[in-house]
Amino acid sequence: MITHNLGYPRIGPKRELKKASESFWEGNISSADLMQAGSVIKKNNWLFQKEAGIDLIPSNDFSFYDHVLDMAVSVGAIPVRFKCLQNYMRNDEAGFYFALARGYQKDGFDITAMEMTKWFDTNYHYIVPEFTRNQKFGFLSRKIVNEFTEAKELGIITKPVLIGPVSFLLMGKAKEESFDTLDLLPELLPVYLDIIYELTAKGARWIQFDEPFLVTDINDRAREMLRIAYEEIGKEFQRLKIMLATYFDGLTENLDTAMALSIDAIHIDLVRAPDQLKTVLEKLPGNMSLSLGLVDGRNIWKNDFTNSLYLIKSAVEAAGADRIMIAPSCSLIHTPVDIDLETDENILPAGIKQWMAFSKQKIDEVVTLRELALSRIADPSDNIKLLFNSENLHSKKSSPLIHSVRVQERLGDILKLEMLSRSDFRTRKMKQRELLKLPVLPSTTIGSFPQTPEVRSWRAKMKKGDISREDYVSLVMKEIGNAIKWQEDAGLDVLVHGEFERNDMVEYFGEMLEGFAFTKNGWIQSYGSRYVKPPVIYGDVNRPRPMTVEWIKYAQSLTNKPVKGMLTGPVTILQWSFVRNDQPLSETCLQIALAIRDEVLDLEKAGIKIIQIDEPALREGLPLKRTDWKDYLDWAVRAFRLTYAGVKDETQIHTHMCYSEFSDIIEQISSLDADVLTIECSRSQMEMLDVFAGYKYPNDIGPGVYDIHSPRIPSEKEIADLLGKAASVIPEDQLWVNPDCGLKTRKWEETKRSIENMIKAVRTVRERYTVPAEK
Repeated sequence: MITHNLGYPRIGPKRELKKASESFWEGNISSADLMQAGSVIKKNNWLFQKEAGIDLIPSNDFSFYDHVLDMAVSVGAIPVRFKCLQNYMRNDEAGFYFALARGYQKDGFDITAMEMTKWFDTNYHYIVPEFTRNQKFGFLSRKIVNEFTEAKELGIITKPVLIGPVSFLLMGKAKEESFDTLDLLPELLPVYLDIIYELTAKGARWIQFDEPFLVTDINDRAREMLRIAYEEIGKEFQRLKIMLATYFDGLTENLDTAMALSIDAIHIDLVRAPDQLKTVLEKLPGNMSLSLGLVDGRNIWKNDFTNSLYLIKSAVEAAGADRIMIAPSCSLIHTPVDIDLETDENILPAGIKQWMAFSKQKIDEVVTLRELALSRIADPSDNIKLLFNSENLHSKKSSPLIHSVRVQERLGDILKLEMLSRSDFRTRKMKQRELLKLPVLPSTTIGSFPQTPEVRSWRAKMKKGDISREDYVSLVMKEIGNAIKWQEDAGLDVLVHGEFERNDMVEYFGEMLEGFAFTKNGWIQSYGSRYVKPPVIYGDVNRPRPMTVEWIKYAQSLTNKPVKGMLTGPVTILQWSFVRNDQPLSETCLQIALAIRDEVLDLEKAGIKIIQIDEPALREGLPLKRTDWKDYLDWAVRAFRLTYAGVKDETQIHTHMCYSEFSDIIEQISSLDADVLTIECSRSQMEMLDVFAGYKYPNDIGPGVYDIHSPRIPSEKEIADLLGKAASVIPEDQLWVNPDCGLKTRKWEETKRSIENMIKAVRTVRERYTVPAEK
């Protein structure tokens, strides 16, 4: 019985990678220093897994920005617009790599970054490969081989992890003209073979190919491409052991395809899809090993050893212990590094911490499961590790921290609240137009403004007791005042308070809601150097007191222009937290919705006329199989509508979504019935709007006109051109103007210049319409 891991967090226990990457971008360290920082993280990861007892340790799971971008660079899939820059930066490999992800605007170049989107149903963002019909590939980067060599020098023969060729093509995007990206497999496969040849020449015995699209609704052509790809790889490398990894759902309709591939082992996710084990075992070929994904790679709760051992026993009885492998359900990049770093009980109480396991502990769980499965103890209760695990899980189920009678009673009143309907959108719009008196193409931002080191230091000083709560509030209010004045001077129509008091759009709310716990070092990567520290939902959710009202009231008191109340929606809070696993997600989401509704009604009572309830994770949470969509969308839409149940027609409800494909759920987005929807659009050059135009989206919409995830500053003409594209498909009386997303991670200098260019572009475009801007 073999233990292995699919991937380990690349960020470092204390975010060492973030610090090194951002120092490199600032020009404070060299590329050699950056590479050294990465090498230290990789070395520590490999040695820890070896010492813990993992048999097959992954390599090439490390990345300085994104593993999909790494694969694109490795096979030479460089977008055409970067070719001149590639030649210009031929001696700056790291600089060029980051330019692909972040854009490049200096030395006479002005190149937009590659697109980003969500990695299946996670909050991890990947860089979208860009393909052309005549795409050429080549073995451009030796990163995969170099990392294998690095580990080998430490005495560790790793299992290199590659994104499978079919999934790589499917997650990419056809540029310039529409075509099936799978047409490129004959061009791509030889490059994969070159990479594999080098790995085997260096001594690789196992290679893991991630083909997560096998758990989605792929078509017959994709299935045939999988057969061709692995038949070719297997034929060329008959001594190599090939593992194919699937995760996030079950194989179901693609089971026969997977079982017929020329591979030596297949990995399945038994956390997300435990019911698939029986059918997989029934069809498992006699020469194929089975990797059981038993330890949850997406959540932070301890493994239920008793349940996992039952699944292992079933697999061993059907296939034999020598063909069974034990692993986490997926790569551990979705969980924090080490729970042992959580030493402050004021932040994470011991009573809750005892139920949790981070990546380091999950590796130990994998090894422990192997030990328990092989121990053959007549009475399993005699094993102290199993006994302790059972007692720990029981303490969680029986804990008074978990359930609230008040919350359960409120859930029973939901049907009454849902009867508090608003008027139709046209009626509401007329009332809102009369009240707000906004111009055509109203301009706004998504919510947050840059959080400078100084602003972040105030929060840290208050928590340490270096400044009082009163001093902290005074400093933040002064920053809000400066932001309001700048927005008025810049000419924005609808203002925001800037969110200077907030650490994170989910964590901030979780800190004031009952049923949430927090960590000090529980960071995971969202994209690049953007890390988040998800809250832990361990019990019933309730809002004991207002969370944002005083900040928004103060901001509104400083201006006659409307200031938006800024809230995070229930689906996003759910998706971007580590969620309790003892009840359906839908029930937890409705609890959160009730808490947000309390805040919405308090903001309305305080005189706030526009309230934005962000739901960037709505599309992200969509199940990977269409057969499961309806149930999810029903409760997700229900939860969002519950947040504003009972508000007046005059109160304008906004929502924001980003980095998602909306075509498949446009009807459900419409049924949210938000008065204004703002979306990410700039990286796709407004392509996203075609979906809304074809559907004839009935409410107002604000397509993002510039990419906030890149440091480049868009010109007035660039924004005006994008606005022109938007106006060509969406009626101008439905259009709002805004950036793609919040501006928290940007710097003030670039933010001010970008917003000022946006306002100039708005004024230019307004002149094309007969409706005067001042009306």
